[in-house]
Amino acid sequence: MAAITAAMVGELRAKTDAPMMECKKALTEADGDMGRAEEILRVKLGGKASKASSRVTAEGVVASFINGGVGALVEVNSETDFVAKNDDFLALAANAAKLVAEHNPADVAALLALPAGNGQTLDEVRAALIGKIGENMSIRRFKRFDTSAKLASYLHGSRIGVIVEFDGADEQVGKDVAMHIAAMKPVALSSTDVPAELIEKERSVAQLKADEDAAAAVAAGKPAQPADIVAKRLEGSVQKYLKEVSLLNQAFVKNDKQSIEQMLKEKGTTVKSFTMYVVGEGIEKKVDDFAAEVAAQMAANKA
Repeated sequence: MAAITAAMVGELRAKTDAPMMECKKALTEADGDMGRAEEILRVKLGGKASKASSRVTAEGVVASFINGGVGALVEVNSETDFVAKNDDFLALAANAAKLVAEHNPADVAALLALPAGNGQTLDEVRAALIGKIGENMSIRRFKRFDTSAKLASYLHGSRIGVIVEFDGADEQVGKDVAMHIAAMKPVALSSTDVPAELIEKERSVAQLKADEDAAAAVAAGKPAQPADIVAKRLEGSVQKYLKEVSLLNQAFVKNDKQSIEQMLKEKGTTVKSFTMYVVGEGIEKKVDDFAAEVAAQMAANKA
């Protein structure tokens, strides 16, 4: 059996970035054959990736890529915010955004199947990184733009990402609108674009409040408000909500004396669309107590 030297272990680690002991075990199993040892590590890392695949990924980053009128916004998730700061993880997200823009995949599965360099698909790069770090990672969603208009993006700490499609001579306006969206989080471009289910939810909340007020009035021996007054209250609540959540009606964060619509008109700019991703939005994150988390990690390391 070939002698496994520290230099050989170091060389394999430099090539694969796998843990030192895993490199030594692979070299021993491969009887010192460096190429074979790399293959063994890939298999082992893939196995670790499979074990990690069931764990919730509610942290992560949003990455963007823009080249002229073609752009993409991608959310890539991890289990912890610590991994979300890892350079290799950030490179994975950046590569995913570039691939979306350049290849226009139909869905996440098609994106993962795209070649991502070094003879690997994006999914193989992801699986290898899972094995290296020992934490699950997933590409959750993406939005691609292909337009004759202009694109501007803004990333807030990599956790909130926005791309805005706009027409106008001043490039800064697009960037300002993207930043405003990240801060104020509108759900639609205009009030007519707000989803009906959100409007009904707001109306329902207003109705419950009106019912509570009516019950309190009766309990106090006072008359409840007439139905027509209640109806006006409900409509007022809905209109207030629409103003708060539609981009064009919101007060501009850089000048609250102007609405976004007024600012755009002043600048001769039109916003056609936008997409905003917030990391982990809508994902139910499992919360364990610290002792249980440590125990689970130790068990995973022994596996």
